[in-house]
Amino acid sequence: MAQRALRARRRRAVAVTTTAAALIALTTAAPGASAATDPRIDLRVLVVDDGGGQVGALTAQLRSEGVPYTRVDLNDPGRPALTAAFLDDTVNGRPRAKFQGVVLPDEAPFGAGSAEWTALETYERTYGIPQVDASTWAHPEVGLDYTDQGGYNGGLDGSAATVTAAGKAGPFGYLNGAFSFEDNSPSVQESYGFVARPRTGFTSYVDVPVPGGTGTGSLLGEYAHDGRRELVLTFAYNQYQQQFRVLARGIVEWLTQGVHLGQARNYLAVHVDDVFAPDARWDSGRNCTPGDIDCGTGTGTGTADTTTPIRMTADDARYAASWEQSHGFTLDMVFNAGAGEEWKSEHGGTDALTTQLLADRAKFRWVNHTYTHLFLGCVQDTSTVPWSCARNTDGSTRWVSRSDISGEISDNDNWALLHGLSTDRSELVTGEHSGLKTLPQQPQDNPDLGPALAANGVKWTASDNSRESAQRTVGTGTLTVPRYPMNVYYNVGTKAEMADEYNWIYTSRADGGSGVCENNPTSTCLPQPLDTATGYTDHIVPAEARTDLGHVLANDPRPHYAHQSNLAEDRILYPVLDRVLADYQALFAADTPIVNLRQSAIGAELQNRAVWQTALDSGKVTAYRIGDTVTVTAPSGTRIPVTAPEGTRQQLLLGTTTFGTAYAGERSAWGTPALLQPALTLKLP
Repeated sequence: MAQRALRARRRRAVAVTTTAAALIALTTAAPGASAATDPRIDLRVLVVDDGGGQVGALTAQLRSEGVPYTRVDLNDPGRPALTAAFLDDTVNGRPRAKFQGVVLPDEAPFGAGSAEWTALETYERTYGIPQVDASTWAHPEVGLDYTDQGGYNGGLDGSAATVTAAGKAGPFGYLNGAFSFEDNSPSVQESYGFVARPRTGFTSYVDVPVPGGTGTGSLLGEYAHDGRRELVLTFAYNQYQQQFRVLARGIVEWLTQGVHLGQARNYLAVHVDDVFAPDARWDSGRNCTPGDIDCGTGTGTGTADTTTPIRMTADDARYAASWEQSHGFTLDMVFNAGAGEEWKSEHGGTDALTTQLLADRAKFRWVNHTYTHLFLGCVQDTSTVPWSCARNTDGSTRWVSRSDISGEISDNDNWALLHGLSTDRSELVTGEHSGLKTLPQQPQDNPDLGPALAANGVKWTASDNSRESAQRTVGTGTLTVPRYPMNVYYNVGTKAEMADEYNWIYTSRADGGSGVCENNPTSTCLPQPLDTATGYTDHIVPAEARTDLGHVLANDPRPHYAHQSNLAEDRILYPVLDRVLADYQALFAADTPIVNLRQSAIGAELQNRAVWQTALDSGKVTAYRIGDTVTVTAPSGTRIPVTAPEGTRQQLLLGTTTFGTAYAGERSAWGTPALLQPALTLKLP
C-alpha cells in the first residue's frame, strides 16, 4: 500500500470508470448527426507536452514520418487552453474534429474535474479520438493492478519483451513478436518501468516476464473505458532507444487508426567507396597512415607491411557477389576507374579484380566516385600539418578548376559506358566529399564545383553526414545526399589493424592512446584498450551494428559508407552487415523488409520530405476524413505522403486505382492529385 500512496502523490489522480467500452470507430458521428453528416476529422495530432523525454520521442516520430501535429506546451503560461472551441467546431454545417489523435504526457495532465480535462474527455468520447499516455505508472485508473499485486517496478535493462497476439493482430503486426530492452552498459540503468497485470477493459499489446516473480505483465496496452480509448505506456524511453524505435510505428498507427499523412520505411544502403583503387594501410607503430598528410615520411614500425596497400582481389569480388545473393541485399560500388587503370599499368597490364567485377557487373549498383579520386576543393598546400589552401599571388584561394572537376566526372562516366557498367549519371560521390566545404581549412564550396556538376548532369552529390547532416543545394541544380561514415576504417584490412587504430582513437594517453577521446565532448574513452585479437569481433562489431540498426529503425534513408579495403583480406565489413541484417530480420515480419535504395532515390526522398515539411510549417496543407473518404490539398507540385489501410484506392477522374505500395501491413506512398483533380482523394476500404 505504501507504493500506492507514493505513486498517488507523484501523479495527479483522474476520476474515470474502469468498465470496458466497445471500440469506437473513427467514423463515429457527433451526437445527433446522421450518416449524411458524418463528422469531418482533420488529419492532425494534438501533442500536449510537459517537456519530458517520452513526449519528445513521440513528437520526433511524428515529425520524422511527416505527420502534422499541434503542440501545446504545458510549461508556457501563454499557451492556449483546451476548450471545446479549441478542439472542435463546424465547417459548412458539418461537425469538425480538429485532431485525429491526442498525445498526453500521462493520463491526467490537467487534473480530475478541471475544465480542460472535461473538454478533452468530451471531445474524445464524441468523435472517437484515441489518446496516448506517453508514460505513466501502473494503477487502476489506467486499467492495471498496482505493481505490489504480483507486478514489478524497477530497471528493465535487457528484459525480453513479447508482442502479444492482440498486438500482432492490431497495430504491431509488422513485428515478429520478440524484442529486448537495450542494455548497453552494466554500470548505467537505461530503462525503467512498471510491469503490471491488466484489469477489465485493458488489452495488453506488449508483455514481459515479471522480474523476480511469476507470469507476465504488461508494459504497453489499450485501456477502453467510459467511451474512450487510451494507449498506456508504463516504461520510460527516449527517441534513440531500440525498444522505442521498434514500437514507434505501431504507436503512430494506433493513434491515427491507420489513416494519416506521412509515411515510414526502414532503410539501409551501403556504399563501398574506392572500388578498383587501392587504399593506404594503417601503421600501428607510428599510429598514422603513410601517405596521409599528417603522417610525414619514414619507414613503418608496426607489425604490418605498411608499404603494401589494401586492394580487393578477384576472390574478394566473387565473395561480394555471393554474399549479396545469399543476403538479398545490394551493395553500391562507388568506383574510381582511373585509379584501377593506374594499378593495372603498374602491375603488368592485367587486373584480375577488374575482370571479375566486370563479369559480375549486373549484380551490383555502380556510382561514380570520379576517375582518379582527385581532391576537388582548393589546391592543397601540404607543406604544413594540417594542410591549408594554396593561395594565388593576390592572396585569393587557388581552386581546382572547373575543367579538372568536369574531367574527373566525365572520364569515369565514359569508362563505365565503355565497359558496360550501368550507372545513373545524376549520381556522384567525390573523393573525400571534396569540392564541398571542409572545415576549418575550406569554409566554402569550390565555386567551380556547382557549374561542373551541372555541366555533367549531376543532381545528387554525396556529403559526409558527420559534417553536414542536412541536405542542401550545391550550385544551382544539385542537392547533397548526406552519408553516414561507418566505424570501419578505410585504412585497415584486418581485424587486428582495425582494433589497433580504434584503440589509438578511443583510449586515453595513460593507456597508450591518442587521448582524443579525453578532450572531445562527443566521445568516450574505453576503460581499457581492446585486445587486438578479439576486440573487433567482441566490441567493435556489436557497437557499430547497433548504431547502424538504429539508423535503419529511425525512418532514415541516408546511406552508410565504408571502403573496398573492408571487403579485402579479413573482409571486416561483412560481420557488421551480417549482424545488422540478422538483428533486423529477428525483429520484423516479412511484410516489413529493409528498403535498399540507390543514391538518386535517397536524394529524392530527402527532397520530398523537405518540401513537405515546408508546406506543413507554412500551414498550406489541408487534410481530413469524412466517412470513408480522405481529401488532401497541398501547394502545387508538392508530393503528399499518406498511409492508409490495405484496400485503399485513389479517386481518378473516372473510377479509382489502387493507392500506394504495400509496407508493414498498410499502403503508403508519395501521392499527387490525379489528372484534373484538385485534391488527392482516397477511398478507404
